[in-house]
Amino acid sequence: MASANTTRLKELYDGEIAPQLREQFEYANPYQVPKLVKIVLNMGVGEAVGNSKAIDSAVADLTKITGRKPVIRRAKKSIANFKLREGMPIGVSVTLRREAMYEFLDRLVNIALPRVRDFRGISRTAFDGRGNYSLGIAEQIIFPEIDMEKTTIRGLSITFVTTAKTNQEAEVLLEKFGFPFRKRAGAADAANAQQAAV
Repeated sequence: MASANTTRLKELYDGEIAPQLREQFEYANPYQVPKLVKIVLNMGVGEAVGNSKAIDSAVADLTKITGRKPVIRRAKKSIANFKLREGMPIGVSVTLRREAMYEFLDRLVNIALPRVRDFRGISRTAFDGRGNYSLGIAEQIIFPEIDMEKTTIRGLSITFVTTAKTNQEAEVLLEKFGFPFRKRAGAADAANAQQAAV
């Protein structure tokens, strides 16, 4: 019964990615193999200071994208220059785990990111040194669930939390999940560029 609910990427991780990582990094214990723990989506709503309905719109968008009801984030302190008072709603966030996390990752990698205009891959430098990766999305309308005609374009940040101990292990893990990282400029690329310049 449990296997019927298992997502494609979870099966991929258990069947292929975990064994490959264990072999590549020579882990003695299977519990050392890095895995994805959760995905956190945050959407800042600065205009909510002057327009309280902006939060409702952001909540609706993030609910459509994730299938989960977002938590409203409130200001921790007042800032007079920004007309911000303590307790005012300033953003929304959702934390995804287990099946919901894998389903979202699948849609992000295979449907949403390819819809980004002039997409050339995502940066390899946004790791935090502790196995976590942060991705900034300039427009939430790359998700097909969002109706561009009925929403305000907003950015959002997505943080992928893993159990990896190093950036390299986290990068390999995410790459095996299909993350479209930018290609490294290797010797072959340099040679091709030099040849094209001649």
